Amino acid sequence: MNNIKNESIILFDGVCNLCNASVNFIIKHDKKAHFKFASLQSDAAKEILLQYNSKKIKLDSIILIEEEAIYEKSTAALKISRKLTGGFKLLYIFIIIPKFIRDWVYNYIAKNRYKWFGKKESCMIPSLEMKDRFLDLL
Repeated sequence: MNNIKNESIILFDGVCNLCNASVNFIIKHDKKAHFKFASLQSDAAKEILLQYNSKKIKLDSIILIEEEAIYEKSTAALKISRKLTGGFKLLYIFIIIPKFIRDWVYNYIAKNRYKWFGKKESCMIPSLEMKDRFLDLL
């Protein structure tokens, strides 16, 4: 994977219905096409994560890689919201809540995501007009 250093990359669980809905939501509200995506199950994600082997990365959460830094869980979600159009930028104010509290809520939802929202047999396939936003397909 070359040329990803200047990209904002979101890694997500490709078989999780909630995660896929979240990616679709981000795409809809990311008018400037700021973010690129890869499912955590993809070879692209594995190759990207190898560059961050010094940090123990759990594969059960959303991951944002931006400016050569890696963000997980609630911090990733809030940093993503800051780049979306409309009032969603205002969600970033929740960054003032201590991380252990934000991540407790995030972990509770993540733990129950398959039970509450379901799971797909395979990762989503983006439409032709969206495939250039997905690193798995480049």
